[in-house]
Formats: sequence, structure tokens, C-alpha cells
Amino acid sequence: MNGRMGAQMGPRIGTATADWRVSLPVLRAKGATLRELRPSDAPSLMALLTAEEVSRFISPPPATIQGFERFVAWTLHEQACGRYICFGIVPDGYEDAVGIIQVRQLEPNFGTAEWGFAIGSAFWGTGLFQASATAVMQFVFEYVGVHRLEARAAVANGRGNAALRKLGAASEGLLRKSFLIRGEYLDQVLWSIVADDWLFATSAPLGNVH
Repeated sequence: MNGRMGAQMGPRIGTATADWRVSLPVLRAKGATLRELRPSDAPSLMALLTAEEVSRFISPPPATIQGFERFVAWTLHEQACGRYICFGIVPDGYEDAVGIIQVRQLEPNFGTAEWGFAIGSAFWGTGLFQASATAVMQFVFEYVGVHRLEARAAVANGRGNAALRKLGAASEGLLRKSFLIRGEYLDQVLWSIVADDWLFATSAPLGNVH
């Protein structure tokens, strides 16, 4: 899954993010745009996120393009209900999303939230994920009002745990046999970032919202 981070928004942020339940703002990160998912993203997401190396440590993704289209519709419904946010990661020069970053509330009004991510393996190690994740953290901490952001990553998912550490998350402990996948229960690491961490670490411009 997933630094040190820093970001500073322009003056249009307040208006742009006033009602994310109706429409997510477009976030700019280095090398990518983050936006709401669209039905047209389904073929790209299916091709990239169902690959074995990507799906190994995540909940099983839909198995068909139609399944991904239903997933996109579900994300928009949950967003409208104020329970869930999902950004598609669109690299510069691309039209369709190659990955997603999801944030769901664990308590009303997003005081505590959990996030998860998946991105096509062709984009691993490019810096695209870290830049995108930082832009989403900026949005949820500064404009959604998240106080505590949690993540869970399988112990065996070395890449995911390293990414979270690089983003500045703190490891809080081991969740024994807490993730069932392919008939096997895996141990997970619980990670967290709190709003105070974010505010302390923020120091340099990194992304913009439009």
C-alpha cells in the first residue's frame, strides 16, 4: 500500500471542496490528476487491478468490466451519502484511471477514516502513488475534516507497508489473522496518521485542487 509530505492550497479551495458529496474536486499531484471515477474507467481498472501482483493483498476486485462499472456506480452513491470517497488516479497523458485511492468513514462525519489503494504495477516505483496519496491526504485532513486516518496492510505486503511508512504513517500494532483472502487469514499491520502529524509535516507546496 503506502513520507514526509507537504502541501498548500490556493484560494479557490474552499469553494471547490464545499460539497464533495455532490462532486469531488479535481486534485493535481505531480504527474497525475485525481478525480471521480467514471464508467469509462472500467476497462482500464479491470486490466490493471485484477493482475495477480496487484490483487494479491487486496479484497478481490470485480471480475468483469460490468462489475467495475457497478463498482463505479456504487462509489458515487456512497459519496452522495457522505460515507465514502474514491479518487481515480489518472497519469499525465492518460484519459482513464490506472488506480484508485479510497477513503471511508469509520465514525460519522469522517472524524476517523480508513483508506486503501491499488494502482497498476506498471506505475510502481515511479513516484506517482506517493504524490497522489499525498494530495488525497491534504484533501481529507484540510477540507473533509478527518482527524485520524487509518490503514491496514498485510504483514507480507512489504511494498504496501514501506509506502505507508514513507507517507509518514505510524505503525500501531499487529492485527492477528484479521484479513481473509483466498481462504487464508493473514496478519495485518495497523497504521495511522493523525491531523496533528499532517499539520506539523506540511511545509512546502505540492498539489492544487481545481
